[in-house]
Amino acid sequence: MAYAPPADWSGTIGVVQVGATGPEGGTRSVSYRIGGNGGLPFVEPNDGLSRPLVAYELCDDPTYWSPLIIDRLGATTADLASWAKTAGAELGADLVRLYLTSTKRRGFDDFDAIGTAVRTTLGATDLPLIVEGPNEPAIESEAFRRIGEAGEGEHLLLGTAEAARYRSVAAAALAYHHAVIAQSPIDVNLAKQLNILLREIGVPHEQIVIDPYTGALGYGFEYSYSAMERVRYAALKGDADLAMPMISSAPDSLTIKEVRDAPPGEAHRTAVAWEVTTGLAAAVAGAAIVCVRHPDSVAPLKAAIEATWGSA
Repeated sequence: MAYAPPADWSGTIGVVQVGATGPEGGTRSVSYRIGGNGGLPFVEPNDGLSRPLVAYELCDDPTYWSPLIIDRLGATTADLASWAKTAGAELGADLVRLYLTSTKRRGFDDFDAIGTAVRTTLGATDLPLIVEGPNEPAIESEAFRRIGEAGEGEHLLLGTAEAARYRSVAAAALAYHHAVIAQSPIDVNLAKQLNILLREIGVPHEQIVIDPYTGALGYGFEYSYSAMERVRYAALKGDADLAMPMISSAPDSLTIKEVRDAPPGEAHRTAVAWEVTTGLAAAVAGAAIVCVRHPDSVAPLKAAIEATWGSA
């Protein structure tokens, strides 16, 4: 039987560009236009729509990262360029997500290093880039200015805007033509409110991606899944303030009790199983971009998404 959306679905998810190729003014080998859905993912006809993308997350100081990743990649994590190159060349990720964790160790005052990290990552990989700022309000204004400037022309996706602090990331997005991740704590009304705040200061609809906040499967993800469904239903029923594509990341999948207490030799397998299962569920709930940290999670998650997407 042919798919028929409910009669009261009048909305369409907006489209956001991530990455820019040479003809588009950037240097990426590919750019993505996420969103555009007129129905539920994996249910609606998906002709012409991008399948959910998989982003590989890395950072410029692995001191604050899961020891499983350092154990798996070794010295690669000590060199940002090598790590970023691995994401596409070896792991097959669709995008790279850079976290600027090094600002914690440097005392939150080395702004030149922030720009250098972004340029290093852009130079090492030709994949579209998501950049997470230092998560420190005292320096965010200058930090995001440096990030935005370093990635000018590349259509970065910048994170993260929250209700209590969104102006700095929004200013960088507007000044340098990037998109913004708007994160709210598993609440549809708060997600809508933040999107309204961003639009009121000039960030257009097509530069906003929703992050409803995600816990690992069994550790709060059930609430996230419900919130993501409600965001998507509201948008499809015509709520323009929620009609943006979504992104999902559950880094605690690598640190949960089941991983910490895994038998010798089983921690990696358990972490990957948890991360892939959480990621696939997030894609089914409506996430256009799903992020993972364990290098062995990329391939099976992409395969699972492709197999499920192709059956719609």
